[in-house]
Amino acid sequence: MSLPDLNLLVALNVLLEEGSVAAAARRMHLSAPAMSRTLGRIREAVGDPIMVRAGRNLVPTPRALELQEQVRHLVEQATRLFHSGEHFDLAGLERCFTLRANNVLVGDMATRLLQELNREAPRCMLRFVPEVDYDDEALRRNRIDLFIGALPGLEPEAKTQRLFPTRFVGLARRDHPLFDGEITAERFAAYPQVSVSRRGRARGPIDDELEKLGLLRDVRLVTPSFHGTIFSLLESDLLLPIPEHALWRLDRLGLGLRQFDIPLPLEPFEVIQAWHPRFDNDVAHRWLRGTVARVCLELCAGSTPLT
Repeated sequence: MSLPDLNLLVALNVLLEEGSVAAAARRMHLSAPAMSRTLGRIREAVGDPIMVRAGRNLVPTPRALELQEQVRHLVEQATRLFHSGEHFDLAGLERCFTLRANNVLVGDMATRLLQELNREAPRCMLRFVPEVDYDDEALRRNRIDLFIGALPGLEPEAKTQRLFPTRFVGLARRDHPLFDGEITAERFAAYPQVSVSRRGRARGPIDDELEKLGLLRDVRLVTPSFHGTIFSLLESDLLLPIPEHALWRLDRLGLGLRQFDIPLPLEPFEVIQAWHPRFDNDVAHRWLRGTVARVCLELCAGSTPLT
């Protein structure tokens, strides 16, 4: 059984609404002869004249009048199907968005994202899950909606968007003796330090750069997260290398900490958001990605150095 040309439904609906081949042609951006040929195809498909002459005008046949409401309904259904995203009811959406990000980002983003959800999607929920050190294909297997971070090794088909650039800076208590003179690589390496590593590693790019200068860092503490480690600086001489974006709103806490530039040629890096192509045209997911990007931009713009 061959499928009918469904374009004829649209043309029939327009013809019945306009009651004129010329008017229907203008509405469908066709020439009058092309519209007449379309009417001929409709007549053949339906088995009815559809429109007949009454003086100088065309009038619908009883069969056409019988079909009019049904045709209109079918065309409206098709229109809603193909343009459903344009009338997306975000306020009525009930959905849990799962985001993978490290605790540096969660601390600053969660509150702002929740404010946006409460305003635009009050029935939705955010669920943050921690980063992992292995490739578990979480995006591909639909375990997470969005990855936010700087880790490599994403699925090759993943779509990405740059959120902001960042770099490593140092953090110490405000009255740390490091600030009594010029911060050189030698003085930086002389003080006890913290290494933050989910894998428990004490070495990293900082140690590689120090080694080129014949220097060795004195790592006294290894921890899995940045935010919990910050409090270890308050009553010690520890130095903490930390991503600059981790300090976005730390100044508001009044902890008596100060940041400084690490005197080494460390490469800056990009924080991205990544998602699976299955969500590329999902309206709710597009809203989420746009909201994450906007929140990051606002947080970057509103951040001040800890001095």
